[in-house]
Amino acid sequence: MKTPPAYAIASVDHALRIATMLQLEGDLTVADAAERLGVARSTAHRLLQMLVYRDFATQDEARTYHAGPVLQLAEHSRSRTARLRAAALPHMQRLVDVVGESANLIVRTGATARFIASIESAHALRVTSREGMVFPAHRTSGGLLLLAELPADHADQADQGSGHEGAEPPDPRRLRAELAQIRKQGFAVNDGRSEKGVVAVGVPVRAADGTALAGLSVSMPSVRYDAERLPALVATLHKAAGAIEAAAGG
Repeated sequence: MKTPPAYAIASVDHALRIATMLQLEGDLTVADAAERLGVARSTAHRLLQMLVYRDFATQDEARTYHAGPVLQLAEHSRSRTARLRAAALPHMQRLVDVVGESANLIVRTGATARFIASIESAHALRVTSREGMVFPAHRTSGGLLLLAELPADHADQADQGSGHEGAEPPDPRRLRAELAQIRKQGFAVNDGRSEKGVVAVGVPVRAADGTALAGLSVSMPSVRYDAERLPALVATLHKAAGAIEAAAGG
C-alpha cells in the first residue's frame, strides 16, 4: 500500500479526491461528495465551493456540480492513456455490477504500475479506490501482466522498483518463472502482495496489434475470495477487457 505523507493535509486530500470524481465520474452533488468522503455536508459544500472558485468545478441551477474548465482540459487530451481510460470507465462499472467487487485499470511505466481508473464496489467491506496510486509493477496483478509481455530477458526491469516505498526486490529467477506462467495462462492473481488481506485478479487489455496496453483487475477482501470461482471470474474479466478494447477502437 502506498505510504501517506508524514504531514498529510486532510482538506487537500478531500479536494483532490472530489476533483478526481468530477473528472472521471461526472456530475456530483454535495450529498454525494459527503458520503464518498465520509465528511459532513457542510464540509463537502465548502470544498466544492473552493473548487468552483479555482475553476476546477462549476455549479448549475439545480446545485449539481460538474467538471470545470481546468478539469475539462484533460477531457480533450488525445493521449492514449486518456482515451483508454474514457473508453474503459463504463465497462468497468458494468464489471463491478456483475462481480460485486472493485475494478481497476493499470498501466506500466518502467518498473512501476499506475492505477489510472478505479471504481469501488457497493460492499461496506470493500477495496477502496486506488486511482492515481503507484506500486512496484511486480506487486500488482496488472503490473505482473504487463511485465509478462516483456521479452524474458527484460523481466529484471522489476528490480528497478526495489526501492519504491521500501519494497523488497523480487527474486529474478522466481519472477521469470511466474511471468512465464502468467503469459501462458493469460491472467494474474495477486494475493496480498500490494496490501495484506486483499486479493486481485487481472487480465490484459490489448491494442489491435495484440500489444498489452493495460491490466484490468478486480480487487476484493481476501475473506471473499474463492479460488473455485477463479475460472468464471477470469472469463468475466476477459469479456470486459474485450468490450474496452472494442470501445477504445484498438
